[in-house]
Amino acid sequence: MQTTTASVPLCPVSSEDDPEQELLCIFGTGDLGRSLGQRLIQAGYRLVYGSRRPHSCGPLPPGTQVATSHEAAAQSAQLIFLCVHREHYDFLESLTPQLKGKVVVDVSNNLKRDLYPEANAEHLQRLIPGAHVVKAFNTLSAWALQNGPSDANRQVYLCGNRTEAKQAVAETATKLGFTVVDRGSLSAARELEDSPLQLFPDWRLPMRLTVGLTAFFFLYVVIRDVIYAYVEQRKDISFRIMVSLANKVFPIVSLIMLSLCYLPGIMAACLQLSRGTKYKRFPDWLDRWMLCRKQLGLVSLAFASLHVLYTLIIPIRYYVRYRLAAITISQIRENKTTAFDTTMAWRTDSYYSMGVLGFGLFLLLGISSLPSVSNILSWREFSFIQSKLGYLTLFICTFHTYLYGWDKFLHLASYKWFTPPSYMLCLIVPSAVLLLKMLLLLPCVDKRLTRIRQGWERADPEDGTRKSLLT
Repeated sequence: MQTTTASVPLCPVSSEDDPEQELLCIFGTGDLGRSLGQRLIQAGYRLVYGSRRPHSCGPLPPGTQVATSHEAAAQSAQLIFLCVHREHYDFLESLTPQLKGKVVVDVSNNLKRDLYPEANAEHLQRLIPGAHVVKAFNTLSAWALQNGPSDANRQVYLCGNRTEAKQAVAETATKLGFTVVDRGSLSAARELEDSPLQLFPDWRLPMRLTVGLTAFFFLYVVIRDVIYAYVEQRKDISFRIMVSLANKVFPIVSLIMLSLCYLPGIMAACLQLSRGTKYKRFPDWLDRWMLCRKQLGLVSLAFASLHVLYTLIIPIRYYVRYRLAAITISQIRENKTTAFDTTMAWRTDSYYSMGVLGFGLFLLLGISSLPSVSNILSWREFSFIQSKLGYLTLFICTFHTYLYGWDKFLHLASYKWFTPPSYMLCLIVPSAVLLLKMLLLLPCVDKRLTRIRQGWERADPEDGTRKSLLT
């Protein structure tokens, strides 16, 4: 007589299992299903898998079971994670009786946006109307599920039409160590499914600014240095494009991007001072600008790092070694030496010192912005580093640029084709930011701004006129 079993255990299961351990079910044995199962086992849950090929589904987390059919898996648990693609949802229609009244968590994503007329979770709810579909865990990758929130805070966004179903999923996510964010009803599933498909949405404005500034200044220095030398002096110095000109553009873009991190804060303070209140919204463009300040700072740090690396390779360049050898041989032939210039020594040492200090503070700003570091800082500590030390970094890097220029702006030869040197253009924005910040630090201005940010509001003359007319 042939008998059938409901499940195939991957490892011996004791008959005296802890009755408090809840049994969960996962449909799908792919990377996401295995990673999620591993986290659930580590959190103390019992787990059963439902698979189309129960005997050849690959390695699964130890301690789990694989049911011989989807029906058997669905009957065994009240909470079911659906880790399959939308095109494989058809088998669920036959499971309508087994899934009635149970919570089905849809973790699927699409390959591109607007691939289907409705969200996957909404389509799933129509297929199995008796189940309670919750959209969750789709914004986490298999890697994030394996590692959990150990390296940074990870949020689980969820949405669904039934409060009890969302509460069950939220409790499970909390036990896994994640923070739950409820996005409302199942109509928000489209937004959740589109979220993982966005390609660096917070980086678009910083990258556009970076590309625009880099292209402009690179073209500017090529015209001033390479094309000017070829047209006016008949010299071909195009080889300088790879290192010398690139090493001019990198610090320029870095300093401007760093200035743009602090300019919106100053503009916001000026708006609050002019309005006399903090309760009026900023313009949308200023809000978007302020939200991407972290990205602006990281891009600025990347360009500053490139500037440091390019500066380190200057002594080993063929052009530099050739020029040094030529100058040395010329002095030997002419039997003369160059007198030591103390002023130049002070200038170059100060220039390099300010550069090293500025880059060191820049690295501190970048490190403190990492989630693993910022999470252990209090708000006052984080604000001190990003604000106080941030402005100090901007000042030192700007002073570093002023020392580089020194008195070149006084020489007519610096204005090739009546254009100012590139370093003079890059000093406009940081100098304006530092000047405005100094004005905001004046006691009379700072006291008023502090009162406004503490909730004080300036009386509106028009409101007083209206009140008098009404009375």
